[in-house]
Amino acid sequence: MSEFLQFLINGVAVGSMYALIALGYTMVYGIVSLINFAHGEFMMMGAFIGALVLNRLQGTPLVVALLIAMLASGLIAVVTELVAYRPLRNQPKIFVLTAAIAVSVLLQNVARLVFGASAVAFPASFPEGSIAFDSLGIWIEYSQLIVLCLSLVLMVGLWLVVNKTKIGMAMRATSQDLEAARLMGIDTNVIISFTFFVGASLAGAVGVLYGMQYSVDPLMGVQPGLAAFVAAVLGGIGSLPGAMIGGVLIGVIENLVAGYLSSTYQSAITFLILILVLSVKPSGLLGRMTVVKV
Repeated sequence: MSEFLQFLINGVAVGSMYALIALGYTMVYGIVSLINFAHGEFMMMGAFIGALVLNRLQGTPLVVALLIAMLASGLIAVVTELVAYRPLRNQPKIFVLTAAIAVSVLLQNVARLVFGASAVAFPASFPEGSIAFDSLGIWIEYSQLIVLCLSLVLMVGLWLVVNKTKIGMAMRATSQDLEAARLMGIDTNVIISFTFFVGASLAGAVGVLYGMQYSVDPLMGVQPGLAAFVAAVLGGIGSLPGAMIGGVLIGVIENLVAGYLSSTYQSAITFLILILVLSVKPSGLLGRMTVVKV
């Protein structure tokens, strides 16, 4: 039981990061019906920029580096939407999907040119040590606790923005009917850009948190990005609560598979879940089936 609980704790910590990335996927899809496969690269860019700030500017607080990484990732996403996605908005979806894959590869190669192809390490910014629960035979590392707390703060902040602000109301209106929102006086281009900014900012924050526990390289966003995409589909693409639940579930499942079977099966299990969800319940756990009239 103690072993299971330990895997569960580790899975929730990783799953909270998947959830933040999945929120970006589901927000963008809810607004413009686009699966942005370049989303993992926004995470990667945030990780590189956070590492650059902490390595070059010694003594910079982690929170400052986190905010800079979030801002930079958000701006990169806004430029990407403006240059690559907006001109194709009224084209068939396959054109935009192809553009998203192209942007993903482009950002990976830009990172190689700017930051180099070698892995970059973060300086030690998380306190070392853990909190032990001897009666249960488990422990929680301080780094995991920080990741969980920051993830929770960001999720709550997003919920407040979406549900308690005017721009959040405009986002929800645009998500329900983009053309009707435009006719009601909402600048939908601004709302779409803001959605990309917020989603990529969350991914940039994950890049810093993820990179501090592992390492940073131009391909680091591929696996978490795909896992988060599966999480968004599992929870119900377009549903914010679904993205959060799906992210945690995928994190827990991956850690249980790695603990009881082998880490080599993690990706296989993740995509098996995707196939099962699409086959059995394509709308996901909290998604809704929609009827499109033609």
